[in-house]
Amino acid sequence: MRLFFRLIRLILTPFMLLAEKLTTPKAMVRSPAEQAAVDAACQQLALYQFSACPFCIKVRKEIARLGLTISKRNAQHNQQYRSELENGGGKIKVPCLRIETAAGDVQWLYESAEIIAYLQQRFAATADSQNS
Repeated sequence: MRLFFRLIRLILTPFMLLAEKLTTPKAMVRSPAEQAAVDAACQQLALYQFSACPFCIKVRKEIARLGLTISKRNAQHNQQYRSELENGGGKIKVPCLRIETAAGDVQWLYESAEIIAYLQQRFAATADSQNS
């Protein structure tokens, strides 16, 4: 049974990645100063993900729409990232956003809807003020 699902995943993965590529929205436009501030804030974030996970694709598309430069860490094929996710977040579940505060505290945010809501709340306002 496990082999069957691996085969299905192997067949569907290229189609999922192609669909992501074709449907990813263009990034929001910000002033150079605003974009530099957003880029600096993104240095504190990392997305642990699997390339063909539908929930990860959903989060990556929102990251692209918001024009964010968040480090993407493939925890499926990189043992170091997988270990970081398990040790830091407590479980191997993706997508997971690692958020480091200025004080050095780390929060691990799971669930695609919660990650998207966090990113929109934190970064969409800068783009919205520019578009007004």
